[in-house]
Parts: sequence; structure tokens; C-alpha cells
Amino acid sequence: MASSLGFEFLTKKPYSPPSWASHLHPLPSHFFSLAHLPTPIHRWNLPNLPTNTELWIKRDDLSGMQLSGNKVRKLEFLMADAIAQGADSIITIGGIQSNHCRATAVAAKYLNLDCFLILRTSDLLVDQDPGLTGNLLVERMVGAHVHLISKQEYAKIGSVTLTNVLKEKLIKEGRRPYVIPVGGSNSLGTWGYIEAVREIEQQIQKGTGNVKFDDIVVACGSGGTIAGLSLGSSLSALKARVHAFSVCDDPDYFHNFAQGLLDGLKAGVSSRDIVHIQNAKGLGYAMNTSEELNFVKEVAATTGVVLDPVYSGKAAYAMLKDMSENPKKWERRKILFIHTGGLLGLYDKVDQLASFVGNWQRMDVNESVPRQDGIGKMF
Repeated sequence: MASSLGFEFLTKKPYSPPSWASHLHPLPSHFFSLAHLPTPIHRWNLPNLPTNTELWIKRDDLSGMQLSGNKVRKLEFLMADAIAQGADSIITIGGIQSNHCRATAVAAKYLNLDCFLILRTSDLLVDQDPGLTGNLLVERMVGAHVHLISKQEYAKIGSVTLTNVLKEKLIKEGRRPYVIPVGGSNSLGTWGYIEAVREIEQQIQKGTGNVKFDDIVVACGSGGTIAGLSLGSSLSALKARVHAFSVCDDPDYFHNFAQGLLDGLKAGVSSRDIVHIQNAKGLGYAMNTSEELNFVKEVAATTGVVLDPVYSGKAAYAMLKDMSENPKKWERRKILFIHTGGLLGLYDKVDQLASFVGNWQRMDVNESVPRQDGIGKMF
């Protein structure tokens, strides 16, 4: 069907998983096309790479749906499940600048569902209007219902209980809510990046000179993306080693969490055998050093690729640092970096970024230039 605004949602034919994944948990019989796929892959000429190392980048920041990044791949499966279950509303949870929450709010509106967001903020700001910066602007523009929770309460209660509390409240009001976990990272959402591996394989065959990637590098913030990528790669012909850089918690936590997702798919593999996870948390989740933000600025100025400060920016920074400290590990490797999006998160860092991007001046027009009505006046 097509809405009056021209958004077309294509109900796909019954899904058949790739042959290498046929023994895994079955998928929903159909899903909606929310993403703009395939996302491009191109060379990424960052400076100071190890000897004969090739770096490529997959632009999942260009996946569509208001810059939704990697989140939209998971949401295609999760939203299909919500529709199949007859939901009239969606609940999800995350940080105050959560890309996932913003993407969920947009997807819900595309599908004419109400969206309820539980957003974690500081204890000092939990009783104040959260403002309209970055992801919050989009969420509130599309009509999401925002519920604030302090970091202290979040830590004591946990995301699962908090979403269940809101779910029970909505059920008592006669609603039919569907809960999506942090980052859309459950076993069903994992299928988004199992499918992404097949997309990468097809792109390799068609458009990148049949390059054989040795490694895939990606940020890790909730675990679903790394579970899908590593499982898909290990079972496919790609067989690239997945390196994840965690931006919160720690590698042990994410190995255990990913294992739960893999077990939910009855994959029969150990997460520690298929993904290597390194810590890139730095000062903490969504907190940046001046070195990290300057790196994001320099990458943009050098290559035109704008990384976000929370996920891909930290992952790329940690990857280059590891390459500098352990060059033999990366020499002569062909590496695919997955840009998972999050551009709007930069708006929350403008004060910190200001000192790095001060390249402006008033235009100096010599007095000899005639002062008369010119062409192209805009007033």
C-alpha cells in the first residue's frame, strides 16, 4: 500500500533464508521495506594505515529513514513482528540521544503506530524539558511520547522492567503495545545483519573488483549488530573475521550477550569463536575525549566521511590506534569498516567541537568593488 505522502511499503514474498542459514530459527513470513538497500561500499583512504593494508567502508549511515543507520536493518524484522501481532503501539528504551529510539519513532510513524520512548538522562535533568537537540528533535517532531528516567533509577530497575512497567500501563488503557529492547538487539533483530552479510557478498561479486575482505570492523553498543555480522560471516563464503569495538560495558559482557542471541537462533556456535571484541569505551558511553572528537573532525576534513561521536567515531579511533600499536596484526589485510550511522549525535557535542571547527571569517570585499544592485538578491 502507499500512503498519501507517497511512502510505499512493499510486503515481500515469504522469506527464504540463505542456504547457509537454513537451519537457524525461522523468520517472519514477510516484512516491510523500511531501509534503502544496498548501502554503498567504497575505499576509505585514511592516513597512516599499516603496510599494504586496504580499508573499505560500508555506508550503513546511508540506510535511509531519516539517517537511521544500522538500526533500520533490525527494525525491518521487529516492526514486521509487531504488525503480525496486531500491535497499535511500540515501546523502546535508550539514552537521551539514542539513535535507535529516534529510528524506532520514525519507523512507527511510517507504519501508523504510536511510539513510546523511555529515555535515560542525568539525575539533574530528569524533571526538565529535554529540549530539541539532535535525535530528540526528530523524535518529538514525529510525535513520539517521551518518558524520562534518571540514570540512577535506570541502573537500579533495568531496561526490561522499565519497558514492562510502561507496557502494563498501556495495556490497562486498552492499548496493544509491542516492546523492542535496547538497540533492537534480540534474536529476531539479529537477522538484520545476517542479511547484511548476504548483501555484502552480492556487492563484492558485482561492484568492488571481487575484493576478498579479511576483516570486518564495527562498533558495538547493544550487541545485535555484532551477533548478526559474525554469525553471517562465519556461515557464509565471506569468512571475514569480525572485530567489534565496544563503546559501553566491556568485552566479556558483550560476548555473553551475543551468545544469548546466538542461542536464541539455535546457531550452535560460540560468540568467542566468531567475533573479537575490544574495549573502546573511553570516558564512558556517549562521553568523548578531545582526542576522539578531533579525530572525527580530521576524518571528515580528510575523507568527507562524517562519523558519529558515540559509535563509529570511537570504533574507528580505536581501530587506528590498534593499527598503530599492532601494525603486524593488520598488515596486508583487506578491511571493511561498517559505518553504523548516528550523525545527529554530533549536535549534542557542538560545544566540545567548537574549538576544532573554527574555520570561518567575514568576507573581505575591497572598497573598489562597485556598490550597486547585483544579480541574485535574496531579499
